[in-house]
Amino acid sequence: MMTFMEEKVLAFGSKVASQRHLAAIKDGMMLSIPFLIVGSIFLIIANLPIASYMNYMQTDPQGMVFKQWLTYPVTATFDMIAIISLLGISYNLAKSYNLNTIISVSLSFISFVLVTPLVHVVGDTTLIALSTKYTGSQGLFVAILISLFSVEMYRIITKKNIVIKMPESVPDAVSKSFAALIPAGIIVIILLAVKIGLEQTAFDNIHNVIATLLTEPLTKISGSFWGAIAIILFMQIMWCCGIHGAAVVWGVMLPVLNVMMDANRVAFENGQAIPNILTKEWFNVFVMIGGSGGTLGLVVLMVFFAKSTQLKEIGKLSIGAAIFNVNEPVLFGLPIVMNPVLMIPFIFGPVIVTMISYGAMYFNVVARVVTVVPFTMPVGIGGFLLTGGNISGAVLQIVNLLILTLIYYPFFKAYDKQLLNEENGITSV
Repeated sequence: MMTFMEEKVLAFGSKVASQRHLAAIKDGMMLSIPFLIVGSIFLIIANLPIASYMNYMQTDPQGMVFKQWLTYPVTATFDMIAIISLLGISYNLAKSYNLNTIISVSLSFISFVLVTPLVHVVGDTTLIALSTKYTGSQGLFVAILISLFSVEMYRIITKKNIVIKMPESVPDAVSKSFAALIPAGIIVIILLAVKIGLEQTAFDNIHNVIATLLTEPLTKISGSFWGAIAIILFMQIMWCCGIHGAAVVWGVMLPVLNVMMDANRVAFENGQAIPNILTKEWFNVFVMIGGSGGTLGLVVLMVFFAKSTQLKEIGKLSIGAAIFNVNEPVLFGLPIVMNPVLMIPFIFGPVIVTMISYGAMYFNVVARVVTVVPFTMPVGIGGFLLTGGNISGAVLQIVNLLILTLIYYPFFKAYDKQLLNEENGITSV
């Protein structure tokens, strides 16, 4: 079994984690996280679940103006997720190729604008602009594809040396600008042909193509109960092999989960039923309590109940970070990675609380996710904020922590006894 894990699973996970384009997508989309957290703060303030407060915001003229003000930062962050991700992805991919990052980012942005339908508003003046329908989560997959395409085309063309070369006496900035002229022209011509071609079909534009063929099917599959189980199971197995499981999984799943998260945010703002259960933050807050593997309960057991010096000391060193969901000291210091005793609860504990959390929200026992919070939020606070200030989110986090602790307990006892015997020089028979 261990040989299979090392030779097959480990090799596969390493390839996925190091794949240039997936890494660029993951790192690029992470750029949007701080902005979404800021937007979530204003979203929560605008929709606090307090009857008198909500009545004030919905019926009082001053309250309605105040709520309108609070929506500006939400629009400026959530409705720009595609643009922010496009900039981040193209920058990271260009950087990995040692290309000119400013030109790469500019080409990606121009390409996105070119393939995206523009809004025409005619009043005192004619205004042509991008619609937030496409700059937000609905345009995310197109932003990913366009950023990858633009940078790759730029790389291929420059690698083949199909560029305008200026004399050495010309300033470097001018020379670089002219070097981008031919790549930019080729990219624009290709995408213009795609745009015109799609306008002759029932799809009309590339966003509709991606929504029909990619976004909707992936959302249905990934947002299901079995999709949740597959995500967390694969992530935990990767960690057990010494690979950053979250890095591998989020590189593939983050675009889908972000679309689902933003759909929830829009429904929450409009007072509608929340459509989706799963988001990236859902896993962070309700499953990975204390970090990947839900190890906060294990650390607490180590601090208060360990008899071996090794576990007690590692527990003391890890408890501060574990409260804020950072657990690398436990994963690699205990270790859990490649540890046949602790790998079992590390894999199946998160699977069990995933089932419980999904069921609790599916049957509307617990409120669903409507915002974004930092993964470092402690237990109780994270669940409360993530569900838009609903106490049921905090309760579910606490329940999951207790369940994870109980799952880890017998394995912790066995491992603690093993280490204690080793410290006392007792050889097990």
